[in-house]
Amino acid sequence: MVDDLEAVIAFFVELGMELEGKGPIEGRWVERVIGVDGVRQDVAMLRVPDGHGRIELAKFHTPTAINPEPQNAPANTLGIRRIMFAVDDIEDVVARLRAHGAELVGEIAQFEDSYRLCYIRGPEGIIVGLAEQLG
Repeated sequence: MVDDLEAVIAFFVELGMELEGKGPIEGRWVERVIGVDGVRQDVAMLRVPDGHGRIELAKFHTPTAINPEPQNAPANTLGIRRIMFAVDDIEDVVARLRAHGAELVGEIAQFEDSYRLCYIRGPEGIIVGLAEQLG
């Protein structure tokens, strides 16, 4: 769930995802699926580069979205707080995402001789992990 759908779409497109479709959704069928009455929202579907995965983003118009507490929850907060993407050049991806307002959560670190890893916080506090396989 996001408030600035366009900014979050731009962030994920910069990460290498492709916007598959976007549009309004409302009606009894969506209310039944998500268990919320009076739903009117815009939804965007983005496809990962290999085509085998997708991310759904939604902006609620009604009912009003609820902000989590704390807004920028730390890494040990229960629930799904982040997803991780394999990248070819972690430095390049971080630089491109920074142009969209993203910031490193910690720093880029190397795990043994296998990976360079980092977490980056994007629009609306969304955290994505980046993993560059070495060798």
